[in-house]
Amino acid sequence: MLPELTALIGHYKLQRLPVEGTLFVSTYRSAQEFGNGKPYGTAMIGLYSNDPRSTSIFHRLPIDEIWHFYGGDPLRLVLLYPDGSSNDVIMGGEALKDQQVQFVVPAGVWQAGHTVEGGRYSLFGCTMAPGFTGDIFEGGIREELLRLYPGRAIDIQNLTNETDESRMPMGFAS
Repeated sequence: MLPELTALIGHYKLQRLPVEGTLFVSTYRSAQEFGNGKPYGTAMIGLYSNDPRSTSIFHRLPIDEIWHFYGGDPLRLVLLYPDGSSNDVIMGGEALKDQQVQFVVPAGVWQAGHTVEGGRYSLFGCTMAPGFTGDIFEGGIREELLRLYPGRAIDIQNLTNETDESRMPMGFAS
C-alpha cells in the first residue's frame, strides 16, 4: 500500500462501509432530526483505491446525493437511470478538462464508482439532505441489473457483490 494511502486512511480513520465497500468516515450528522429520528443532513468523506481495493457497488437512494471531489486521481461514477439509459461522470480536479468537482446523483438512480484506470486513489465527499441512514440504502442485485442494463454488463459484473446482500446491517446510521 502506498504510504500516502496509509496516512490518509489513518488521518481520517476510514473504515469499510458495510455492503457497499467504500472506505469512509461520517463527518457530519445534523443535531436536528425529523419526527421519525432521521437527520436533516449528513456528510461523509470517502476514498476509492486500488490497494486496498475500495470501490462503490451499484446502489440507489431515494434522496439526491451530492458528490464532491477533494483530491488524488479522478474517479468514475457509473449511473444507471430508471428509463434504461446510462451515463459515466468523471470527477476530478481539472474542471477545464470536463472533470466535475461537484455532481448530484438524482434520487432513484443506480450508482457505482471507482478510481479511474491507472489511478492510485480518489478522495471525495458526499452530502445528503435529508441525511443518510442505512435503511434507505438499496444495493443492486447483479442478475437484476444485468437484465435491466445488458449494455453495462462489464460494469455490473465488476461493481456488484457476488452475493445478493443488498441492505445495510440493522441499525446502521452513518
